[in-house]
Amino acid sequence: MYPAYSVIFFTTASGAGYALMVLISAFGLVGLLPAERWFGLTGFLVGLIAVTAGLLSSTYHLGRPERAWRAFSQWRSSWLSREGVLAVATFVPAGVTALGWVFWEQIWALPALLLILLAVATICCTAMIYASLRTVRRWSNGWTVPAYLSMGFATGSLWLSLLASLFALYGLSTGILSLATVIAAAFVKQGYWRFVDTDIGTATSGTATGLGRFGKVRLFAAPHTEENYLLKEMGFKVARKHAQQLRRIVWGSAFATPLVCTILALLLPALSLPLLVVAVLANATGTLAERWLFFAEARHVVTLYYGAETA
Repeated sequence: MYPAYSVIFFTTASGAGYALMVLISAFGLVGLLPAERWFGLTGFLVGLIAVTAGLLSSTYHLGRPERAWRAFSQWRSSWLSREGVLAVATFVPAGVTALGWVFWEQIWALPALLLILLAVATICCTAMIYASLRTVRRWSNGWTVPAYLSMGFATGSLWLSLLASLFALYGLSTGILSLATVIAAAFVKQGYWRFVDTDIGTATSGTATGLGRFGKVRLFAAPHTEENYLLKEMGFKVARKHAQQLRRIVWGSAFATPLVCTILALLLPALSLPLLVVAVLANATGTLAERWLFFAEARHVVTLYYGAETA
């Protein structure tokens, strides 16, 4: 599938923004973070800006962005519509929680819990937009939702650690959270890659044409003599050697570097701020590469009519 940059930015930025607000609220509720005014203002502002920027960027992938509002009407059947409804609804408890934190330096339990619930549900809906597409086997599997959640929370936890360090609130709890979420994301992503590397796909040219019972079906002539919309959007191919190189970049940037920097930040508190800046920047680079691969390595069943053996 063609990796549209607007959608890549949307899925990474919004996931990280929601995760950051979830973690700030959760840590505040259990007493691991104080309701310090300027920390709360910065944390919620960063989270809301990331979410808003991500949602706005997603509209650029639409043919008619000015009609994006119509997507909200299909919430009964469309995961994209459900995501839109939940994304907008999440702004309400997020705003109330931020107001209590910033102006009264209090953590109001009800809006904070509602924020956590709606934010996690929104990330799940984003993942389900792709996991529900049975025409793309590499998306329609049990790894897609955990991958979106784990990658989002890994990034969000690193942002939380950086902000905590900036306001002299960084400690063992935030450091361990970053280590745990990054390690979890690495395991989930490795499981996803193992699946896509070993799954041969259930759809073939034979099943697509209904002629499989007569023997192996092979392409005799392409439907088109020139590249068309289907080939551009759904027949995008990335060479295996390039995919492997990008996976190594993901491992080094999204996982290994943040892990090393977080451990050093715990051992060397005086250097925690620059170390966590490196961790956040490296993770952002790796996460963007991971999301680009998520789209580029996907195979749509329509490619069976253009010579692909399986999908």
